[in-house]
Amino acid sequence: MSDETLPPCPERSEPYTYEQGSLLVCPMCGHEWSPEDTGGDAADAPVIRDAVGNVLVDGDAVTIAKDLKLKGAGGGTLKAGTKVRSIRLDPFGPDGHDIDAQVPGFGRMHLKSSVVKKVS
Repeated sequence: MSDETLPPCPERSEPYTYEQGSLLVCPMCGHEWSPEDTGGDAADAPVIRDAVGNVLVDGDAVTIAKDLKLKGAGGGTLKAGTKVRSIRLDPFGPDGHDIDAQVPGFGRMHLKSSVVKKVS
């Protein structure tokens, strides 16, 4: 395989892939995979955008764009401006909630990408 044909990392979409023996390696995140494993999930996953149209990726930091009333045992309100770090995208999450995150003061929850803004 020549350098021009090496696929980007399926975990982080980094273009710096290199070969190490029979595996492909991403130097940015350390992910290793077989060239035969590159055909599917990362390329087929839908693009998830925030409330203003920025593309989101796993590990991004976002802020809540508007106050959210929480349902469930705890209830309460998640205030606009709350910063959430290291999000995980879940395009097939429950009821359109496509972000899985650890929200400070509230714990793990699913959020909709339409109510967050990416932090630059």
